Order: sequence, then C-alpha cells, then structure tokens
Amino acid sequence: MGDLKTPVARIHARSCFTTFLQRQRKTTSYLLRKSWRLLITHVRPATPLCLAFALCITGCTKVSNGVGSGRHPWTIPGVLRVAIQSDVKSLNPLLSSNTTDGFMADLMFEPLLAADAKGDPVPMLAISVPSIENGGITADGLTITYHLRRTAKWTDGQPVTSKDVKWSWQAIMNPNNNVVSRHGYDYIKSIDTPDDYTVVVHLKQKFSPFVNTFFAMSDQPYSVAPAHVLSKYADINEIPFNNAPSVSDGPFRFGEWSHGDHITLVRNDGFFMGKPGLSRIEIRVVPDENTTINLIKTHGIDYFFQASPETYPSLKSTHGIRLVFVNVNGYERVQLNTSRPPLTDAQVRLAIAYAIDKRELVDTLTYGQMTEATADIPDWMWAFNPAVHSYPHDPLKARELLHDAGWRPGPDGIMRKDGHALDLVLVTDNSNVTRRQAGLELQAMLREVGIRVEIKSFPGDVLFAPAGMGGILQLGKFDLSVNGWYAGIDPDNSSQFMCQNIPPGGYNYSRFCNPQMQAAQEAALTQYERPARTAAYFETQRLLIEYNPEIYFWWRRQMEPISVDFKGFDPNPVLESWNAWQWSI
Repeated sequence: MGDLKTPVARIHARSCFTTFLQRQRKTTSYLLRKSWRLLITHVRPATPLCLAFALCITGCTKVSNGVGSGRHPWTIPGVLRVAIQSDVKSLNPLLSSNTTDGFMADLMFEPLLAADAKGDPVPMLAISVPSIENGGITADGLTITYHLRRTAKWTDGQPVTSKDVKWSWQAIMNPNNNVVSRHGYDYIKSIDTPDDYTVVVHLKQKFSPFVNTFFAMSDQPYSVAPAHVLSKYADINEIPFNNAPSVSDGPFRFGEWSHGDHITLVRNDGFFMGKPGLSRIEIRVVPDENTTINLIKTHGIDYFFQASPETYPSLKSTHGIRLVFVNVNGYERVQLNTSRPPLTDAQVRLAIAYAIDKRELVDTLTYGQMTEATADIPDWMWAFNPAVHSYPHDPLKARELLHDAGWRPGPDGIMRKDGHALDLVLVTDNSNVTRRQAGLELQAMLREVGIRVEIKSFPGDVLFAPAGMGGILQLGKFDLSVNGWYAGIDPDNSSQFMCQNIPPGGYNYSRFCNPQMQAAQEAALTQYERPARTAAYFETQRLLIEYNPEIYFWWRRQMEPISVDFKGFDPNPVLESWNAWQWSI
C-alpha cells in the first residue's frame, strides 16, 4: 500500500474503504435487493424522530454554497484542475477513439465546425456553415465548399490552410493509420484546394449528414491536424507528436504528459477566437470514481469529467459544487456480438431482451436522473420514433424463447445445447462504477433465465482502443459489452449498424449486418429532406427492437460536476470542451 502521509494517498485509502462497503452492499443478489426495495416502499413515511435526526444532521452540515461571494480559497486563479477516469491513448486528434480522447483533442485542436449548447453547428476554422441557401452546398448535394478563417494559426506561427484539411482527410483514409472510424470521410471522392483558404469537397454519392460529420460534431468528432508537421510520416501510429504535440491551433497547447498520472496544457495566447480565460489546465488520471468524489468534495479538483450516475447521491448537495446535466444524443447499453455463437441466433438475443429489467437498472443505477430508453435515438430529437417500445421484463418468456431455440437447463440450471453451456463473456471499463454495477445486475438477471455470464473489466483506453492498439471492442473479443455512446448532433447512426462499418475501422461493434437495416440507412443518408430522413430513422429504430443487436438501458443526461467558481462551462451534446477559450476560474 502507498504512503498514507500524502493527501492523495489518504483520500485513496478512504475511497478504498468506501468501495469495500459499497461492494458488500451491491453484491447482494438482484432478487433480494428487489424484495428489499418493495419492503421499504411500504414504510417510506419517516417517523418524527427520523425527521428530527435528519434535520439535526443537515442543520449541522449545511453551509452557504458561496455562489456570488467571489472566488473560494480552494480555487487557484486561472488554473482548472480536471479528473478523467482513464488515460488517453494518444494526443493526436486523428487517433481519438472515445469521449475522453475527444475532450483532450478539442482543447488543443479545432474542427471546421463545432456545435453550440443547443446542438446547432457553429463555425470554427470555417467562417460559415455550408448550406444550399448560402451556396456552400450544390443543388445535387455532391459538392460542399468551405471558406477558412485567415486568422487561424498553428502555435509555431504557420497559418492553418486548406492543405491541412485535405491532408487530415487523407490521413484518416490512409489504411496504415490506426483511426477508429472513417465513416463519412469514405464518401469523399476528392478534395480541391484552389487557394490556401478554400476547401472544395466532392462526394461519390449523396451523404446528408456530411456537414455535421466532416471535421465537425459527428459521432467521431475529428479535428484538423497540422500537415506541415505530420505529412512526412508514412503513418502516424507511433510518432513523437502523439505523446507531445509540437504545434496546435486550439485555445491550449501541450505542456507535459506523465502517462497514467497527469496531462498539463497551457494557454495559447495567439488563439484566433481570442485569448483564453484560463492560463493552465491540469488533467489528472484518476481511475477510481470514489477517489474522484473525495477529490472534488475536498476541492482538490474543479471538474469531474463525465461522472457516472452512481456518483449523484454523493455529490448532489456538496458545498461549492454545481451539477451540470447535458442532454446528449447518447445512451447506456449492452451490445451483443452477433458474430459469435450463440448470439448469432436472433431468438437468443430476443430472450436476453426479455430477461433484462430496464426499469430496475434505471431505478438502481441512475437515481431517477435518466429516462428509460427504447431504441438508440432519444426522445428529444426530431428522428425519435414514439411507436417503438421496449420488451417487458419477463423471465418466463425468456426461458420459453431459449427452449424453442433448442436450449435445455442442465443440473446447475444453466441452459445447454449440443453439449455446450450457455456461457457468455461480458466486458466493460473498470473505471466507471455505474457500468461495473450494471454488469453485476445483468449477470444476475441472465442467470435467472439460465445464462451464465463471466465479467471481464478493462481500462477504458484498452476497451475502446483502435484495433491496431489492441482494442477489445474493435477486435471483437467479447460476447456482451456494457458501455455508453455519444453520437453526433445529427441522428445518423449508420456508423454503428451498417455492414461496411464492422471493425476494424468502424463502430459497428455488435457486428450487425442486415439487408433491411442497410436499405433504411441508405435512405436516411441519401435524402436531404427531413420527412424522408425521419421515416428512414423510424425504420432503423424498429429494426433495432426486432433484431436486438443492442439493448438500451437509458438515454443519457450526462452529469458534469464542476466547482461553482468554474465559469463559462457550456457543453454541447457531443463535446464538453468546444468553447474552452471562454472558460475561467
């Protein structure tokens, strides 16, 4: 055990004890906890003695939240301290593979278009959002023109030009590079650069989400990279730039990276949108959420990046902390690897859908802060299909479906077929408390219908890594995967459900390849009119419920705990850091 003389070590020791107590409570079986909750429902009204005791406790601990009273003594002026759950794999913006990578990349590098807090596209490196109305998109939808800002510069003084945009696209399409997705970029036939500040993109075919995809706020929000620094490499997988970017064009530039411990960024005084309000951002890698809870409670950090719903009770009334909830085009789910028997059988997948008690998961894991999901597109987006409904929790129906598919219970209660037990491997990331608990809940629910589940947890930077870096999901080394998803500001979900996006090099982790889904996606991607696209997305949601390549728990309202002294934080539905130059503390 580490030296407990240091504050961080003491915090970690306390968090370990807290984690131990929580695990004792949470490893109680699913059925027992369900019965206990039913019991306490009938004795919910508190006695006067209980109320008096509660008032005594809160009366002793309640203090002013400090809002409006100026900067608190724990705040370091101009320095934002952030905790992330897992280290990034690379600081190269073209090798981002998850939301943590994207958060980091957007602090140092800029896209052509970002999105505001409402999800509407806003210009960054581009001076306007291309549309048919302003002439940026041709009538046939096959040519899109971007005009770049002349004030954007790399930190070495070189201007950001059309050559950077074109080369960044070429790097994404380079098969030697470990990019996690080429979705949308593979629709491009060619790019012309008639001058340093004009980019003309020619598409092979219509692609309606293009403007929100091409170096914009899609489900893979790449930023533009510096061609004059990187174009000399045959591939960008293992180059010094990935660990220490020598130039950047965002509000912050690289300071240092101590792998597994911290990353420091410093202000880019020459940022084209204006001088950033922060002088430095200190990003700490803290894999244990209980440790992070203690850090933000004791004001050792100012921002708890993407806290899981499990942390809500501990943080909802913390002095000096504000909880920011963001509606995102995202969700928590379990993915079923449809390429691995027995999950190749749609009947088995349907049985799993009936075995899962979504209401139980939402109640126990989100404390009422999330909405139970039906399919992938949330109910606040224009493409949501209200006619789609989840399967009810019905273990008996699940067993009947397995029986009809030829499975029979063995002496241990586990279903068997042709001499093989119905054993599945579930993977998740070990830094997220909610997902770890969701895995345990699913394990109990599936055991109830005769499915045995082994849980394997991995660091996030391993679970979500590109295939060339050993990514578990990209390589398909799982049967079930509990994870979350942030999509883009467009309802485009083809990167997850089209055959051509099966990894490596795509986000179709469930390996779902279905002709009906292909047709619906093609309709959604090739028609620019909203009514036609809406009809197509209604169909994709219906197919997801019919075939169950994924089962959705809840739509995400991402919780971001921040210090009340942290100003200007205004996350969009894709990235928290899109307006980081406006942050101050």
